[in-house]
Amino acid sequence: MALNFRQISRNLINLKNANYKSNFRTKKKSVVDLSVCKRFSSHFTYVPDTPSPSYGETKPLNLFQSINNALDIAMEKDPTAVLFGEDVAFGGVFRCSLGLQDKYGKDRVFNTPLCEQGIAGFGIGVAVAGATAIAEMQFADYIFPAFDQLVNEAAKYRYRSGNLYDCGALTVRAPCGAVGHGALYHSQSPEAYFAHTPGLKVVVPRGPIKAKGLLLSCIRDPDPCIFFEPKVLYRAAKEEVPVKDYMLPLGKADILKEGDHITLLGWGTQVHVLLEVAQMANEKFNISCEVIDLVSIVPWDLETITKSVKKTGRLVIAHEAPLTGGFGAEIAASIQDECFLYLEAPITRVTGFDTPFPHVFEPFYIPDKWRCLEAVHKVVNY
Repeated sequence: MALNFRQISRNLINLKNANYKSNFRTKKKSVVDLSVCKRFSSHFTYVPDTPSPSYGETKPLNLFQSINNALDIAMEKDPTAVLFGEDVAFGGVFRCSLGLQDKYGKDRVFNTPLCEQGIAGFGIGVAVAGATAIAEMQFADYIFPAFDQLVNEAAKYRYRSGNLYDCGALTVRAPCGAVGHGALYHSQSPEAYFAHTPGLKVVVPRGPIKAKGLLLSCIRDPDPCIFFEPKVLYRAAKEEVPVKDYMLPLGKADILKEGDHITLLGWGTQVHVLLEVAQMANEKFNISCEVIDLVSIVPWDLETITKSVKKTGRLVIAHEAPLTGGFGAEIAASIQDECFLYLEAPITRVTGFDTPFPHVFEPFYIPDKWRCLEAVHKVVNY
């Protein structure tokens, strides 16, 4: 269903005028029933993972606590590791580095100037010199001043030196995605920009258990990694996280729910939207959905997605980033190439729109469960 933003805006203006115009003359307070205007920041229901018993002891952690735990382990095990970025010394705006400067000192956990290009460039130098660099961009929206350093220097360092030098010990963390009130400068999902660059690995976790294991894998990976953290999950996501040091594979997708009629693919927060969509589709339309978390954008698990689509014959890809040039387009092209004779319907993408990320219109912009459910119904009945 197409969204008429002009009509929505006009309706909001009419609502405001209807409730405030007479009040201006009478000087009475507004009597608007705010209950009907209430907005909810969470457009999803979080579905926690259950750790394997083989991981041993666990403790309840939310997403930012699990990231803090991973950073703590990395710095404890690797005396060369340094953590730096804007405001990380006191814990960072999302508290991911809380307590680490007290534990490891000001030489290993420290603030930087407000200069993302400088943060990335410094991290490259640290990694090339042989230490482990963990850089934080305060928001993924502000990673773009560092774009040249990351795509032209970090990604190409090994290649340009004939494998004599590399900056594989560089990991860049950045909070990303919709949060309910972030608007155009604190809500973006820029993973596709970096997926176009050979030499970088790009990862987006769906929850605390995955975040800890994937972040430790990124920090120890021989190639530079960009680790995007869905910030709406920092406190909304809570799981029993294994206490021990563990790593999870990059480039391996997770099948979270098996199904027969259609494959639903997402990453980060969108995975939880799709899990709810799968339940709704089954209850309302008797449609069996297979739900897959891509886990890492680069490298991505073509084999797992191909096997699933060959079984179901249908694919819906959902992500918060805009439609044009989003990573869903790359997946759709690759799956069409691999599975053309197996497809029962065109591959469908449910995404953000090709506009700046809006503030008041965020509920209409994001690929919520209703837009995804509509796509599932349409594809199955194609």
